[in-house]
Amino acid sequence: MPDPAPRHPDRPRWRRSGALALAALVCVGALLGWRLGPARPPVVAVEIMAAGPVTRVLAVNGKIAPRERLAIRAAVGEVVLSVAVAAGDVVTAGAVLARLDDRQQAAALRQAEAALAQAVILQAQAAAEFGRDRDLGAQVSRMRLDDARRSLAGAAQEVAGRAALRDQARIALDHYALRAPVAGTVLTRAVDPGQRVDIATTLFTLADLARLRVETDVDETYALQIAPGQRVRLLLLGSAETRMGTVEVVAPRVDPDTGGLAVKIGFDAPVRAPVGLTVTANVVIDSRSALTVPRTALTGEGGAVFVLRAGRAVATPVRVIDWPADRLIVTAGLAPGDRVISDSTGLHDGQILREEGE
Repeated sequence: MPDPAPRHPDRPRWRRSGALALAALVCVGALLGWRLGPARPPVVAVEIMAAGPVTRVLAVNGKIAPRERLAIRAAVGEVVLSVAVAAGDVVTAGAVLARLDDRQQAAALRQAEAALAQAVILQAQAAAEFGRDRDLGAQVSRMRLDDARRSLAGAAQEVAGRAALRDQARIALDHYALRAPVAGTVLTRAVDPGQRVDIATTLFTLADLARLRVETDVDETYALQIAPGQRVRLLLLGSAETRMGTVEVVAPRVDPDTGGLAVKIGFDAPVRAPVGLTVTANVVIDSRSALTVPRTALTGEGGAVFVLRAGRAVATPVRVIDWPADRLIVTAGLAPGDRVISDSTGLHDGQILREEGE
């Protein structure tokens, strides 16, 4: 009896594996088809242009300073005997701030006074002699009377000369007492008793702290924008109160070393603050109604923005007032209603885009 046909146990397993492989290929093809399908356009933020009030402000830092500051120096070189004030003291006009060693000059004054007294005595004697000769009349020769008259005149001149020397010595003696020329507050003191001073060194600085202002420097880039009369918002360091002021003085020249233009700003109302305190000054350069765009909207070249029209970025040339601010005033190139893309980074002309919220 013949053997039955042999069995093939692996054939059904092979067919099942092929079917599974085919299904996997179909799934992978479907996945690749999904990933390689058309991409959605990038989303961008858009601003709709509309004119509005714009204030162009230049922000600079300045310092509190007195309107008037006096540097007090010695008129003679000598040793300091005593100092009567300290920084922060309030003094009246004529108050003694310090005294120098005046013994030598005091002796010179006494000598001048003694010489003047002697000259006065000689003048009195000459006057008496002239009086006697004049009273004798014809008994005295005319020549003798003229000599007596000349002696009296010479004695008077000597008295005048000695009086002038006495006055000079008295004035010189007064130089040994350093006095406040005006009332004010002592800002600095740079001298101590026993120190020898010269006429070139500032010993005291005096100022009227009732009248303060802000002193600052503006970069020469903006020198033509600053002018007296402009309004300023002032914020003192450590204070939350905004004070108003006005540009009072603009220097006529730019400092060649720093490239800064000195500007002085006055407060509308008196303020009490320490000299040297930092102040943030926002100078109002311009106020108008205008279109503005964020600085990030400008393209890399800076002369255009992208306007979204019919889903595409359209490069549009513009003119702006370039200013140290986040938003710039547009003077040409845009109109109310234009949809300006807020950030131009990575965009190109004609690119298909979607607006936020679509």
